[in-house]
Amino acid sequence: MTVKRINHSRFKLGHKMAKIILLLEGGLALSLTNRPDVYFRIIKGISKEWQEINRKTLHEAIRKLYQSKLIDYKENNDNTVTLILTDNGKNKVLCYNLDKIEIKKPTRWDKLWRVVIFDVPESLKKGRNALAAKLKQLGFYPLQKSVFIYPYECKDEINFIVEVFDLRPYVRFIVAKEIDIDLDLKNKFKLR
Repeated sequence: MTVKRINHSRFKLGHKMAKIILLLEGGLALSLTNRPDVYFRIIKGISKEWQEINRKTLHEAIRKLYQSKLIDYKENNDNTVTLILTDNGKNKVLCYNLDKIEIKKPTRWDKLWRVVIFDVPESLKKGRNALAAKLKQLGFYPLQKSVFIYPYECKDEINFIVEVFDLRPYVRFIVAKEIDIDLDLKNKFKLR
């Protein structure tokens, strides 16, 4: 079994919950490898991310991860607590690699449109441009400069991308039944 580490080195990873998931992923990777050179590489990456997390923010992010059922905890005999990735958390970590992320197309279209709208401030221009480029790469059709549409379920993938680029407050995800250019879009996406 090969565990692929999510490569965030080219992007600013500002969302604390994503960092915690990465730290837990590092623990998962440590448990699955038996090569000392890999151990040291993983530990070095974990150490760097850990030092950048503020304690109060850490507690809040852990609480949210627990509520989202991505992590669980186990109380130890020595009164410490061990955080554990749930199966759902492991699936999120192992499924998403930003460079290789893709949206699975179902055999049958559910006749719903997924619309991503964003209004990102100029101070976060790099993130805004990266988001738009990623949406185009995934096959989204640009309705306007910051409005993209896609016919298939993709909420998890969009949430992941938005978290990676730390743009949560500026991005909206809409599911729509109809749009006035429905026929053009069906032709564009080759839908029946």
